[in-house]
Amino acid sequence: MRGEPGQDLRPPAEPSPPEHRTVARPPSGSQSPGGLLDGLPEAGRGTGAFPLPVSPGDRVPLAPVTIPPVPAEPEPPAPQGRATAPGEASRAAGPVRDADEHPPQPAVQRGAAEPAAPPPAHTEPATPSEAPSGPGNAPSTAPPSAPEPAAASPQPEPDAAPHGEPEPVEYADEVVAEPAGMAAASDPPSQSASVPADHAYSDVEREAVYRVIRERRDVRVGFRPDPIPDDVLVRILEAAHHAPSVGFSQPWDFVVIQDRDTRARVHDIVQRQREAYARALPGARARAFSGLKVEAILDTPLNIVVTVDHTRGGRHTLGRHAQPQTAAYSAALAVENLWLAARAEGLGVGWVSFFSERELARELGLPPHLEIVAYLCVGYVEEFPPEPELSLGGWAQRRPLAWAVHREQYGQRGLPGEESTSLLDETIAKIGPLNQRAMEEARERQSRMTKPPGSLGVLEEVSIQLAGLAGECPAPIPEPASVAVFAADHGVHAQGVTPWPQEVTAQMVRNFLNGGAVVNAFATQLGAEVTVVDVGVIEDLSPVPGLLPRKVARGTADMTQGPAMSRMEAEYAIEAGIEVARDLVAAGNRCLLTGDMGIANTTTSAALISAFTGRDAAEVTGRGTGIDDAMYAHKVSVVRTALQVNQVDPADPIGVLAAVGGLEHAALAGFILGAASLRVPVILDGVIAGAAALAAVALAPDARLACIAGHRSSEPGHAVVLEHLGLRPLVDLDLRLGEGSGALLALPLVQSAARALKDVATFDSAHVSQRD
Repeated sequence: MRGEPGQDLRPPAEPSPPEHRTVARPPSGSQSPGGLLDGLPEAGRGTGAFPLPVSPGDRVPLAPVTIPPVPAEPEPPAPQGRATAPGEASRAAGPVRDADEHPPQPAVQRGAAEPAAPPPAHTEPATPSEAPSGPGNAPSTAPPSAPEPAAASPQPEPDAAPHGEPEPVEYADEVVAEPAGMAAASDPPSQSASVPADHAYSDVEREAVYRVIRERRDVRVGFRPDPIPDDVLVRILEAAHHAPSVGFSQPWDFVVIQDRDTRARVHDIVQRQREAYARALPGARARAFSGLKVEAILDTPLNIVVTVDHTRGGRHTLGRHAQPQTAAYSAALAVENLWLAARAEGLGVGWVSFFSERELARELGLPPHLEIVAYLCVGYVEEFPPEPELSLGGWAQRRPLAWAVHREQYGQRGLPGEESTSLLDETIAKIGPLNQRAMEEARERQSRMTKPPGSLGVLEEVSIQLAGLAGECPAPIPEPASVAVFAADHGVHAQGVTPWPQEVTAQMVRNFLNGGAVVNAFATQLGAEVTVVDVGVIEDLSPVPGLLPRKVARGTADMTQGPAMSRMEAEYAIEAGIEVARDLVAAGNRCLLTGDMGIANTTTSAALISAFTGRDAAEVTGRGTGIDDAMYAHKVSVVRTALQVNQVDPADPIGVLAAVGGLEHAALAGFILGAASLRVPVILDGVIAGAAALAAVALAPDARLACIAGHRSSEPGHAVVLEHLGLRPLVDLDLRLGEGSGALLALPLVQSAARALKDVATFDSAHVSQRD
């Protein structure tokens, strides 16, 4: 459960006095944010980052969302023979606006004599000579903030829509709202109280808005050479220029580049960066990247560079005093406005980011105080892809909305109108059995493949498991693959259970990040990605690529003196693991591998295995990184003491993790649950991953069906884990390193099992006779 700030979140049954925590502390001058729960006298036991979930009865109802009316041209004067003052209708009944926006202008409908619509995406665009003389949404001669009051009532066109009903403009087969940007006038404010829906767009207009949002694409292929008419270009730039900005600073500029020689030089800069990026990718990613097109600089008739001026608006720009970075955020909103307007005009836009920003700025002759926010390739296209190109190519997947929505506080899940739930409960609810139909199809295909039945041994069962997990036969090849190395320190280190100093945890994390460990060598050989996750390292780790800072606490407490962590800390660590699994799968990975780092974590693993399986501490405790007989006997005694002090209940998996586990164990359990909920195979490493898997399966029994035992560790507790879970290891080489090394060695076997089911011919297709 989550607690209020300042509340003691530990239940009375598991006291954890400060004096038993013996972990080291970082230097007092450290600037690191530390753990999620830091803040009380003892690091890791602090104020809860997130309060308790709000019960359904206490939930505050969400306020309805209103959408401002579509601006248009000035209307005839209001009744009583006076002109409507600018913004008067908005003051009377309009929605609340951002401080930087102009007051909305009164709205009128368009008459029948509108300029022709811009060319749709699949037709030849009009040439500049055929286009209307001015942009369809160009501003009037008066500034938008102070439009000239109507002095006379213009006569409406014969076919004009009835007063107060904006007439939609037909664009080919679709009906959409008129582009925004003109001054407008509305009916006099009603004497009766308005309701929120009074200011909503019509159904047709609203659908047009949402449609352009849904169909906006980052386009890189299929551009046409047709020129963009000037009036169309002005319209999309005008839309960009109407973006909201903090303090109404409008910090953007737009550089339109049509010269082919200039674009060719930019293309050369981008190509060099693309090649450097490709060299840095893991093998599987590099192969996928080689088939991706990342720019259309020379394929489009023009490029647009959007810049930001961080000084625009002066020293006292409203809203930038405490948030100086908001100038760039404002410029990004201009990019989005431009993109949406371009889609409405049938134009594709592709964002290019493969360049050194300062090198490109020099090439374009930008002043030193301007920074490039976006380099955009703009042009008409043959067609818009139904989904993002990177999604269609398998590079990444769209994250579900539910993953991104939190209620009141981060971590309380649930879309509006749904009950709030925890990430853990949401994840467990999505874990289910293997697909029996796909498994039967895989078995049947195995029997018809050009080989003796059963001759691939365990690999045949792996291929059937993969098909059941994916729900299709054959299953996708499990690549790209990523190994997540979860790192944390352990308070039980103070009991002398290992000869290695505790600071080795942080030192090895840095080694992983520098590419110098065994896990890095194996991953490079196999084309896998290595991600390091800090869930509980005592020391501060500098932010570098490849490190995910998810520190819940600075190590655990000494489990021989009481619980290793609070229940809340265990839950946070589990959810951190779930989030890592989600992020890696959304990034396109089709196979996850477990890794770990934490001096003294074989001691906590032994305690977990004993707690979940009921086996004696001596049966499940090993020599870890290498200890003599005396230290081994002491280690067994420490495990027994921890279990006696904490009196764990295996029916309460989170309680067991909190009492005798490590933060990396809890995170690994969440990682396994996350993979299972997404129906992605997870290859387990050795004894640390095995102990975490016991917790995961205790929380959700069907999570076992997503697990593949990469190898059998020489640690005695791992054999007990494999027996308890009913898993058969793919490799047995007396490994006891950890890091994910054994899981990586099994990766090509898992991939080969899937490849054989997919690619090997059947007796019928190969015209090979079967035995009698």
